[in-house]
Amino acid sequence: MISRRVFLRDGAATVVGLSTVPGFLTRTLAAQPGQRRKVLVVIFLRGAADGLNIVVPFKETAYYDYRPTIAIPPPDKPDGALDLDGSFGLNPALRPLLPIYKQGQLAILNAVGTPDTGGRSHFQAQDFMESAAPGNKTVSTGWLNRYLQLTPQTPHNPLRATAIGESLPKALRGPASAMTIGRTSIGPSGMDLYQSMYSKDSNTLLSGTARELFEVSKQLEALKPEDYRPAAGANYGAANDPVAGGLRQVAQMIKADVGMQVAFLDTSNGWDTHQDEAGRLPALVRGLGQALAGFHADMGDRMQDVVVLTMSEFGRTARENGNRGTDHGHANFMFAVGGAVKGGKIYGTWPGLAKEQLNEDRDLALTTDFRDVLAEIVVTHLQCKDPAAVFPGFTVDAKRFTGIL
Repeated sequence: MISRRVFLRDGAATVVGLSTVPGFLTRTLAAQPGQRRKVLVVIFLRGAADGLNIVVPFKETAYYDYRPTIAIPPPDKPDGALDLDGSFGLNPALRPLLPIYKQGQLAILNAVGTPDTGGRSHFQAQDFMESAAPGNKTVSTGWLNRYLQLTPQTPHNPLRATAIGESLPKALRGPASAMTIGRTSIGPSGMDLYQSMYSKDSNTLLSGTARELFEVSKQLEALKPEDYRPAAGANYGAANDPVAGGLRQVAQMIKADVGMQVAFLDTSNGWDTHQDEAGRLPALVRGLGQALAGFHADMGDRMQDVVVLTMSEFGRTARENGNRGTDHGHANFMFAVGGAVKGGKIYGTWPGLAKEQLNEDRDLALTTDFRDVLAEIVVTHLQCKDPAAVFPGFTVDAKRFTGIL
């Protein structure tokens, strides 16, 4: 049976919070013609991306000692890291991002993450990061939804908070309405199926909601995503890459002025590289880099209004394992891309990789709490006036902001 909370997931829309839905979807999707909003785009790299092989600490001899078969070579070697500052380099598959870094619109944060990884469990760590309440299993709402609750819009705009993926991520769950849009379009037969199902629904509320959702779907289809042509010859990469496809959709909606303010892109669990990391990671990294570069080029001067933030539930072990992969770790990296980003710099205190500097003798140690990064973006970019309500149990202090904006 199709869930009414997550229906039309393959290309149409899902609205969460049915009690607040009736009426608002019949209003225009656009805010005001030409009105530009500040937009935050979050990309969640599920599975725990290996930050040490993405932002490479090539000056650390321990890095090469720990990873004899999977380490990225230093910049002066074939297929070496792309030197950023004499100590760190980008994975060579991220070459499309190097010009953006040099332009000052890509900032890198090192040794950042959640202080509680939930016992190195993917599920728990993702849950804690999306609730922004690490260690507290009672918080059921997401940090982005709490932000949305603080800044309601009148009239309400259904595409203000949009997730691209299979279901609504926890970061957007809560009383404030949010929408999920799938990555492929639904055909007429599927539309007929859903319309038939809902026309027979004895619940007037649900039937009315369904009709309004179909109207949104039609308006989204009117954007004709299949005919969208990125600006400036922007290349997002492979069409079937989840980040490429998601960012392409987000770019189209931003430029169409549909009122989007928060977008969340979900990726698969493919970043969980326990085995054959050297064979698996390059394609993932290449897809991420090309998609980010394509989005940056496509948006042009509108990047002044946009911040793109990558995050992953935790990093991976400093040492490779017996399967030429890495296991669940602790601190990780983040990318921040945008016109207002103070890029061309690596932020955060580097803890080092010597044995005595590791967390639990295995992981990169944490020096920046991810909530300080999120709070800085919410306050500085989205102009939130009450960040304490967004981050329960956490003291927001501008003195701890990294300075990336």
